[in-house]
Amino acid sequence: MLQQLHGVSTYSNDEYHYSTNSWAEKESRESSFSRSRSSSVSSIDKEAKEAVTALYFMETFARKNDQAPSPCLWVGTSLGMVLIISLNIPVSEEQRQSEPVQVSPSGTVLTMKGAVLTFSCLDCMGSLIHPSYEVWRDLNSGEDNEKTRKRKLVAFSPSSSQDIGDHQFAVVCSEKQAKVFSLPSQTCLYVHNITETSFLLRADVVTMCNTVLLVCFCANGHIMTISLPSLRPLLDINYLPLTDMRIARTFCFTNHGQALYLCSPSEIQRITYSQEMCESLQETLGDLFSMVETPEAQNRGFLKGLFGGSGQTLDREELFGQATAGIGSRYLAEHIPGQRSVEGVKGAATGVVGDLNRVRQALDERGQRLGELEDKTERMLSSAEAFSKHAHELMLKCRDKKWYQF
Repeated sequence: MLQQLHGVSTYSNDEYHYSTNSWAEKESRESSFSRSRSSSVSSIDKEAKEAVTALYFMETFARKNDQAPSPCLWVGTSLGMVLIISLNIPVSEEQRQSEPVQVSPSGTVLTMKGAVLTFSCLDCMGSLIHPSYEVWRDLNSGEDNEKTRKRKLVAFSPSSSQDIGDHQFAVVCSEKQAKVFSLPSQTCLYVHNITETSFLLRADVVTMCNTVLLVCFCANGHIMTISLPSLRPLLDINYLPLTDMRIARTFCFTNHGQALYLCSPSEIQRITYSQEMCESLQETLGDLFSMVETPEAQNRGFLKGLFGGSGQTLDREELFGQATAGIGSRYLAEHIPGQRSVEGVKGAATGVVGDLNRVRQALDERGQRLGELEDKTERMLSSAEAFSKHAHELMLKCRDKKWYQF
């Protein structure tokens, strides 16, 4: 089920800043799948151009013989190569201020079909592992409260039950297929060819109904959801064929079965592919204002009006005029009913309508008679022309004859 939820207008100066060679680049990328996939050796004759298309920081196993996860940078290229780079980060804050971060290639190279779009990491139970992060703060600021001192690096480390065997699953999705690797053994567990005739524009790993899914938006307009880590297709529905590169550049998936994209330079379109979200849509809609019942006016007491501080505005005509005697004021217009009642007015109106109908009918009859007269005039004109023609022919025939030749 797919439904459009909201369209929001925003102010933007976006003016179709995209190149007309985008589709040519896509097709050249499609043709580059059959070329060499080596990221270290390039052939001048083939002119294969490789570029970085995806970056993802995660705390995982960079090599097969690693015993514990470490910070890594996963790099995806346009030729389907996945490189894992190890990051050696100082532990304490004092060391991080003085010692540099050491970056070294791990030597691990994974291959995909098509340009790499996204990465993700799952634990041994199939739950999504978020990248480690640290809240930024200004060290030069004078604020040194308890909340600031408690900000530390948020990391996800395996539990004691995960100390043996494979600890994590790495999800890699490209323009053509998706793969799930087991870490640290780097064994490919599942492979799913998403499309053969088209290519993916966007792929994200999201959570919906306590389940981790891989959601893809294809260039032919299809939205597909795939289960993780088993890579079983769950949904494939045709939504919107790609007609504007703005949609391809701005389309993104969010949690709970929703997606957003810019349908115009100033409008945001929100859609959902979740039945639960459709059912709870009315609850999520906001109101422009709150309905409040108008309170009744309070009764003004005699004592409050007599001894109250606020004066009451009185009309001079009401105090000293003839209103108290039951006679209307001379400043007010007085309605004098006529002799005709409502029934009389209705009857007169009915008579006028009848007269108008009769006039209209007479005009129609007059127009019909004028039309008949015009037809008769045309017939008489044609007859006169025929008579004149025959008389001229007879005159030409008898012009040279004598009287005795008749």
